[in-house]
Amino acid sequence: MKTELFSLMMYCIPAVLTGAIAYLFFKEYTNNENKRRHYILHKSLQKEILPVKLQAYERLTLFLERMAPNNLLIRIQPISQRKENYEQLLIQNIEQEFEHNLAQQIYLTDECWNIIVTAKNTTIQQIRTCDSSNSTTTADKFRELILTKSLDSPSASRAALAYLKNEVHNLLTY
Repeated sequence: MKTELFSLMMYCIPAVLTGAIAYLFFKEYTNNENKRRHYILHKSLQKEILPVKLQAYERLTLFLERMAPNNLLIRIQPISQRKENYEQLLIQNIEQEFEHNLAQQIYLTDECWNIIVTAKNTTIQQIRTCDSSNSTTTADKFRELILTKSLDSPSASRAALAYLKNEVHNLLTY
C-alpha cells in the first residue's frame, strides 16, 4: 500500500509541477499580451490626441501673450477718458478671453491650469491695484502707469508661459 501510494505520488508530483509551471507561463504570457495591447492602444490614441493637446497649448499661449500688460495696453485702446472705464475694459477683455479658452483645461495638467488661472488673477489684481493712491484720473495716465509698473517687474503671464513651454517640451520628449 505504501509503495502504491509512493508510486502514485511520484506520478502526481511531476504532473502538478508541470501544470503549475504551465499556468505561470500562460499567466505571464496573457499579462504581456494585455500590456502589449494596452501599449498599442495608447500609442494610437497619442497620435490622435497629441495634435489636439498641442492646439490647446497654442491657444493658451496666445491667451497668456494677449493678457500680458504691455500687449494688452497696445491692443485695447480706451473708449473714454475715465480711468475706471478703461480699467473695467481691460479686466473684461481678460475675462472674456479666459472664458473663450476655458475648455482647453481638459488637455492640460492640473498644475499647469492652476498656474494659468493664477496668472490671470494676478494680472487682474495688478490692474486693479495699479493706482491704489488714485493719483491718476484719465485713462491715458492710467495706461502709462500700468505700462511703467509692468516694465519694472516681470508679468505673471511670462512665468506661466515659461511653465507652459516646459510642459510642452516634456510632452514632446516622451
